[in-house]
Amino acid sequence: MRLPEENEYSNSGLFMKYMAVGVGLCLLLIVGTVIWTNKAGEAKKRKEAQESQVLVLEHGEDTAGSGQTGNSQNENAGTKTAAGGNSGNGQGGTAQTGNTAANVPGTDASVKPSANGPVMNFNGTKPLEEVERLYAENKLVASDLDFWDMYPKNTPSGMGGAAAGTAGNAAGSQNGGENGSSDGEPYARYDEEAEREARKEEEKEEQDPSRDGKHTKVTLANGEEEWVLINPYLEKNTYDYTKLKMKNDLASYADGNTFSYVGADLSKYNGEVDFVTLKQSGVSFVMLRLGMRGYGSGEIMLDEKFTDYITKASEAGLDIGIYFYSQALTEEEAAEEANFVIQNLANYQVTITYPVAFDMEYVPNDTARVEALNREEKTKVAKVFLDTVKNAGYKPMVYGTKEWLLKQVDLTKLTDYDIWLSQQEEAPDYPYKFQIWQYTREGSLAGADGDVHLNISFVDYSEK
Repeated sequence: MRLPEENEYSNSGLFMKYMAVGVGLCLLLIVGTVIWTNKAGEAKKRKEAQESQVLVLEHGEDTAGSGQTGNSQNENAGTKTAAGGNSGNGQGGTAQTGNTAANVPGTDASVKPSANGPVMNFNGTKPLEEVERLYAENKLVASDLDFWDMYPKNTPSGMGGAAAGTAGNAAGSQNGGENGSSDGEPYARYDEEAEREARKEEEKEEQDPSRDGKHTKVTLANGEEEWVLINPYLEKNTYDYTKLKMKNDLASYADGNTFSYVGADLSKYNGEVDFVTLKQSGVSFVMLRLGMRGYGSGEIMLDEKFTDYITKASEAGLDIGIYFYSQALTEEEAAEEANFVIQNLANYQVTITYPVAFDMEYVPNDTARVEALNREEKTKVAKVFLDTVKNAGYKPMVYGTKEWLLKQVDLTKLTDYDIWLSQQEEAPDYPYKFQIWQYTREGSLAGADGDVHLNISFVDYSEK
């Protein structure tokens, strides 16, 4: 083997040095090329992004001076979503739209907006004059940019990129800073709104007095209707109206525990009455008008047919009750009326088995004395009459229509007295307990001329 000479060692070392330098230059060239290429690509992307951004044009001197568009948190949130692929959260970030031009490279942040012209906040290098020219030529107005309603209020989950950011921005703006993202179903908001509307409808139905079971309808004297709250502390009636029967104008009721008794209430307007025939027709008791006070004059009078009626009804074997038509304005007048009834009954050797009723009413197509009284005054007058009758040994009773009983007197102060309800319906809807029901004023019976007021009693007062 031949050993290398000294000059061969030196040549070889020099060669190696040149080789190292060459390799180093190549590496530097490659690295430089890669860096330049990346920078060029980034610059291109940045330029494309800048060209694609929307120019925000605003009007107003105050906004021009501030260089801001108010609180732009929702727009910034949309931009973040576009960059990061989030689902369009309407919150986040603190960047403000008005400062965008100052933060983007290549933008002349020193350009000041015109005091009277359109204020421009934009990303890019186009001069202000160019934008103003485009603005003037296109005649844009604010409504031309009103496109936010095209997006759903809740962005579907998984929606990313710029579209998600825009949708999140729109939802965030419309919800007043609430989250524009959907944490569950894409359109859960619509379901929630539908549920709220359904709940409102249910609440309306519950508040409807015709359905809540807490009100009853009353027809007032002028024909208007009113829903009256049912007092939960007054005793309710328990009648089963499916047990009501009607035959030849005579009503009957039987439910195994309660049985009805047919009656007729009579006054001078019924003329001549054959009480024997009346009883044979099915009547078991009569309520006779003893007297009345004139609704205009205020004078107390005995009913013209009372003496004849009470004598013949007693001879026919009918049970007898009494009523008095009151127009008393004071407690003193009420006591006077009650004593008038008591004194007249003392003139007859007749047993009064059914109640003595207090009848106070308005007069159709005329003005009654008692229209001057309020509810409390009517109640006091009625109570004096009823207490006076009771103290004399008779059974007191309050007569009235549904409207009179519920609106004109205070039943909570008359709970010691029985009720005679006048309601001409197939079945009464009076909510409280009552003992006698006047179901028609146009009945027809053998033994009496013309229309007869017919009643059924749910109590056999003859046995009391």
